[in-house]
Amino acid sequence: MKVTVISNNYVHTQTVVENLMARLKHANITIDDEHPDVIITVGGDGTLLGAFHKWEHALKDVRFVGVHTGHLGFYTDWRDYELDDLVQSLEEDTGESVSYPLLETEVLAKSGEVHRYLALNESTIRKVNQTMVADILINGHYFERFRGDGLSVATPTGSTGYNRSIGGAVINPTVNAIQLTEIASLNSRVYRTLDAPLVISEDESIQVELDTTHPHILTIDQLTYDEEILRLTYKIAEERIQFAKYRHMPFWNRVQDAFIEGADD
Repeated sequence: MKVTVISNNYVHTQTVVENLMARLKHANITIDDEHPDVIITVGGDGTLLGAFHKWEHALKDVRFVGVHTGHLGFYTDWRDYELDDLVQSLEEDTGESVSYPLLETEVLAKSGEVHRYLALNESTIRKVNQTMVADILINGHYFERFRGDGLSVATPTGSTGYNRSIGGAVINPTVNAIQLTEIASLNSRVYRTLDAPLVISEDESIQVELDTTHPHILTIDQLTYDEEILRLTYKIAEERIQFAKYRHMPFWNRVQDAFIEGADD
């Protein structure tokens, strides 16, 4: 068993990391920052997102474990006071994992270059200081012309985040799909879109053809790109993220804990 530990810089988190490293050393678990089997993140969901992008080139070979130093997150199964139980699980590891789908974003730039990005949560596209106009195609067939602030395409695990805040549906990550949600679309007698989230299956794709190559803001999870873009293609990626299956909270329990539990107390 080889592990690496990635954390944020908060004081409490660093204290937790020191305690975790001492326990890992006592258990004779190897720390390997170059070729780990398991990546342990200590912090929050943002810390895990950063670790995902750092190791996205090796997703077939690594599994993730999240330790949360605040409120329970959607990607973190362990709390900061459960380090002994976590280390014991690492010692008893059998290689089991649970995997989630990822979003692939292919960008055709004005230069003719094609860039490919992976997202764990979502990708958004917006126009800078102007209404964004774009044709939406599904599997290469024209569907609608969009006018508005922008578009968001989310994975099931990302459906509880920004996607939910703009009216998208919450989707269980056992469903291998992606979701297109409009951001403040303009709808009138002249301009019309479906104005509802679209859930796209694993064998389908979404193309977004922009009406101008003037700079757009493209986000991939927490990363931002300022590019002159001709076309975006979104689909389920062949790669998947794997989480070590020591103790995995069911998805709907996470949703309940995050948004509902305690609301009526």
